[in-house]
Amino acid sequence: MELLTVKIDKPDDSNVIIGQSHFIKTVEDLHEALVNSVPTIKFGLAFCEASGPCLVRVSGNDDHLMKLAQDNAFALSAGHTFIILVEEAYPLNLLGAIKHVAEVCSIFCATANPVQVVVAETEQGRGVLGVIDGFKSKGIESKDDAAERREFLRKIGYKL
Repeated sequence: MELLTVKIDKPDDSNVIIGQSHFIKTVEDLHEALVNSVPTIKFGLAFCEASGPCLVRVSGNDDHLMKLAQDNAFALSAGHTFIILVEEAYPLNLLGAIKHVAEVCSIFCATANPVQVVVAETEQGRGVLGVIDGFKSKGIESKDDAAERREFLRKIGYKL
């Protein structure tokens, strides 16, 4: 077995959602879940098929994000993995709908941070072991940090 890290290529102002699914209709079902959640979303999604022709299946409504999703998925080439690149929406608005897609097994990450995917490769194929989402912790939250966090959440309208 060989361990690899695959850096996800994405625009700085975009979010990425990476997960695992189990069936070819994932591409169409995820597409519908995304546009039904946020109709103005811009996205590209790609799905690594793990049997038959083993193709990277692609959908979306933004050519640039579709191309990036396709290229990132092919770089991963890990069975039944999907990657969604998002602009003009946030994972917070999408994760519930994605989790309710019947084929979705798990979500590895949903973030705007830089991401590296840890992949194991064997003679059979590849699988995702986990993700490195962002950076190492720098310290412990203080009372002032907690107050700033609470204030920020209210400022952006996520808390009363």
